[in-house]
Amino acid sequence: MPQDDTELPDRLLIAIGGNATHPDGIIGTGEEQEEYASRAAKSLLPLTSLNNELVITHGNGPVVGKILMRQVLTRDRVVPMPLDICVAHSQGGIAYLLMQAIENSLREDDNARHVACLLTQVEVDPDDPAFDDPTKPIGPFFDAEEAKVVGEELNWRMKEEPGRGWRHVVPSPKPRHICDISLVQVLARRGTIVIAGGGGGIPVIRGPKGVRHGVAAVIDKDLTSAHMANVLGIPVMMILTGVSHVSINFGTSEETALSRVTLRQLRDLRHQGHFPPGSMGPKVDAAIRFLEGGGRKVIIGHLEQAIEALRGDTGTHIVTDNDAAG
Repeated sequence: MPQDDTELPDRLLIAIGGNATHPDGIIGTGEEQEEYASRAAKSLLPLTSLNNELVITHGNGPVVGKILMRQVLTRDRVVPMPLDICVAHSQGGIAYLLMQAIENSLREDDNARHVACLLTQVEVDPDDPAFDDPTKPIGPFFDAEEAKVVGEELNWRMKEEPGRGWRHVVPSPKPRHICDISLVQVLARRGTIVIAGGGGGIPVIRGPKGVRHGVAAVIDKDLTSAHMANVLGIPVMMILTGVSHVSINFGTSEETALSRVTLRQLRDLRHQGHFPPGSMGPKVDAAIRFLEGGGRKVIIGHLEQAIEALRGDTGTHIVTDNDAAG
């Protein structure tokens, strides 16, 4: 049965994809990004208007890729920046667009609730195996000759994707610690909508006396979201994307959308190979990590159906084995 508003969670983390402000197929002008941020804010308005504790995270894939493209095109005139600074640039820019759009949607609805964005560093393990085997592709495609030149000039590791070209690949270590997580907690508890952890966070390593340094890597946004929600003790996480459900046998005549699934069932389906790394795999892995870390429910659904998914009318609802009968 669908839930009524009195049953909606009063503590919630929402993870939205990078396509919320920069979907595939757009040029990427400031006006376009503002328009799509406004659309996202309007879809989220029924949730941001609730009297809840709310944290929002977001992806940065398309935007950080274009930041890297600018560096390639201007490398003879402007000194390229390291990847951690590029991630910070994308995090701040996207969070600004979302913060303004969400506040504007609230004001149009006569709601005075505040929104704050926090530039978020995320510590990773310097011994994470990902640093020895960079596999995460980012940025534009190059032909073989361009890849050789750009790779040597910018010290980028390049890898070929058959039939598509060469791309820069970087490590994608797991999140270990959300820096200054207490600030997120304080703001959220006072009713401020907090935007944090954008793009998975700015990857840093921690040295003696707590000294931090950025590293050339990207962190999976959904894994950071799951870790953040666990640390904050938030029981429900929503992953809002461009599809309404998680499906098995995707792209075949036997494709089946999942409406409700337990943690144990999801693990089994993952082991059967239903969720490839390049599509739904990272979201499923984050859902499993969140529930194993103490969460109660993960909802994966379409951004434009956010409130319907939260009420139980659509989306894939993943619950702990203990809550399976609920």
